[in-house]
Amino acid sequence: MNTNEVVNTFIKDDDIAWEQVGAGVKRKIMSYDERLMLVKVAFEAGGIGSVHQHHHTQITHVESGVFEVEIDGEKQILKTGDGFYIPPNVLHGAVCIEAGVLIDVFSPMREDFMK
Repeated sequence: MNTNEVVNTFIKDDDIAWEQVGAGVKRKIMSYDERLMLVKVAFEAGGIGSVHQHHHTQITHVESGVFEVEIDGEKQILKTGDGFYIPPNVLHGAVCIEAGVLIDVFSPMREDFMK
């Protein structure tokens, strides 16, 4: 798939399959171009987004659930309606306390998700 093309102009959740990415964690790549990517990540209670870093800027909206989010060594509990910002190359991760969904926006798009 060419990373310069837009995957979905009109984004219909039912048309996009979930991809299992870890124990209790699955994602849908909703749409993207080379500069921007929208990803939905569903967590079961206890699901872990391991601490990691990447060169992308990330903004995440907590669509549902409760999460303990760690950014640059600081932890906070975030719930439905909250969000967080992660600058490039900063360590971050999340643990799901109550099952929920995170909506991630990345700039530029995550080419590693396309492999």
